[in-house]
Amino acid sequence: MTTPTPQPTLSLPDTPQSLLPLVLSAMADTPSPRLRQLMASLTTHLHHFVIENAVTEAEFERAVDFLIGIGQATGPKTNEVILAADLLGVSTLVALLNNPGGEESADSHAALLGPFWRANAPACPNGASIARSNCDGFPMEVRGRVFGADGQPLAGAVVDVWQADPKGLYENQDPAQPEMNLRGRFETDADGRFFFRTVTPSGYPVPTSGPCGELLAAQRRHPYRPAHLHFMVAKPDHKVLITQVFTAEDARLESDPVFGVTRALVGRFERTSRDGHPLMQLAHDFHLAAGEMVYPKPPIP
Repeated sequence: MTTPTPQPTLSLPDTPQSLLPLVLSAMADTPSPRLRQLMASLTTHLHHFVIENAVTEAEFERAVDFLIGIGQATGPKTNEVILAADLLGVSTLVALLNNPGGEESADSHAALLGPFWRANAPACPNGASIARSNCDGFPMEVRGRVFGADGQPLAGAVVDVWQADPKGLYENQDPAQPEMNLRGRFETDADGRFFFRTVTPSGYPVPTSGPCGELLAAQRRHPYRPAHLHFMVAKPDHKVLITQVFTAEDARLESDPVFGVTRALVGRFERTSRDGHPLMQLAHDFHLAAGEMVYPKPPIP
């Protein structure tokens, strides 16, 4: 009588729960400890999500289409991938996690970068206007000071500013606006001061023509961001501060679709006049943290 040859025990999945250990085992030899940790955690959460919610094949196909769609909708004028991260609160979460601020810290609060920052905005002298066309808007002056990690005024810091026009469009969205309109870089003086002129920004809708717009509509969420100015403040030996300043008068502060408003980012936009002409003024200081000066990758060219 012939004895059957024992068959080798194969490590193969036969239930939904049995698959994850095999996937994690396949990743276990990843040389980078950080990549190994991140991918193991992400994979674990994804598997638990699929099982917990009993994701159907049709739902999985729709999710894949969404990911393909945000990639295909990203180009020279838009970054739908960044927008998706913004709408899910992930961009703000990363900013809060890495820049805690708070009452116990003198550092200024950070905010998400957003999809519209462009590198190499024009260098401007203090007092210059970043409105490079006849914007039909409420004139505005912005002044402030930059302080270093030691609490002292910081000379030579670069204050990069950008904003939407009074119609709610950034220059790269609007062919009618001149190149680099409402963008500029200013260098602080010996007392850490900067000053520029512009037009008062208005609230605006995030782009809704792509997959992210479809998601907002499906969730019955409005797309309108409250009015704000963007700032990026940099100086060697200090961490680059990316932030925004919002007007307290905007009714959408609590419903910003990208969750970008924190209490510390609400500024003092004050209506006044000069020589009989209406004027908006904003005074806002920035406090940098010690660290390496590393600029972000521009979401658009």
